[in-house]
Amino acid sequence: MKEALLNAFTLTGGMWLAITLVSYLFGLYVHRRLHSHPLSHPLITTAVLVGVCLYAASVPVPDYQQYAGILHWLLGPVTVALALPIYRQWRQLHLYGWRLAVSIAFGGVLAPALAWLAVYFFDAPLAIQFTMLAKSITTPLAMETSAQIGGIPPLAAVFVIVTGVVGAIFASGIFTLLNVTNRQAQGIALGTVAHAVGTAKAIHMGDDVAAMATLGLCVNGIFTAIVLPLIFTLAA
Repeated sequence: MKEALLNAFTLTGGMWLAITLVSYLFGLYVHRRLHSHPLSHPLITTAVLVGVCLYAASVPVPDYQQYAGILHWLLGPVTVALALPIYRQWRQLHLYGWRLAVSIAFGGVLAPALAWLAVYFFDAPLAIQFTMLAKSITTPLAMETSAQIGGIPPLAAVFVIVTGVVGAIFASGIFTLLNVTNRQAQGIALGTVAHAVGTAKAIHMGDDVAAMATLGLCVNGIFTAIVLPLIFTLAA
């Protein structure tokens, strides 16, 4: 935390923070102008603009990560703040009870298993296969979990971001295609599979959807972070 703050208050760190925030604000503007089209997701615009700036300035990504480290640190408090929708919808959550736990566990196992099968059939190295298993939880948990099971933590962060963005982009289309009209089911799917990015989308869909997404995000993250290393330890 101390290092992230020191980097943020340097001239270079402040410049890259400003570029990132301005890029995101521009991404939000584009997203609204295009009537929230899935392909105009703000994270895509932000990543492209920041990437172009890094390329133009010949700044390596690891250096950018240090300059903008405070944004990574803020993921923790932001995730905790997502508990607010749960508090607002607590009665509704209590009503569903064990059904929610079963749904989250099923999604938390199925999503990484299918992704792992995809890279397995392409004969990817074991480190990449193990990293893929942590793709559907938040970045800090995914990086720590992948490190414990023999994966690649930086690559885990990439998988997590791609999973979240793809989930947020295609979720509405998939819900329509499969006729998933239940808002609680939509929230659970977004939070369990597309983690924080999916939960951010759910927040715009309403408190009831956001509460389910937050629950899916938290339960699946904790479940995966505990169970995966335990399985690999027992199998060793």
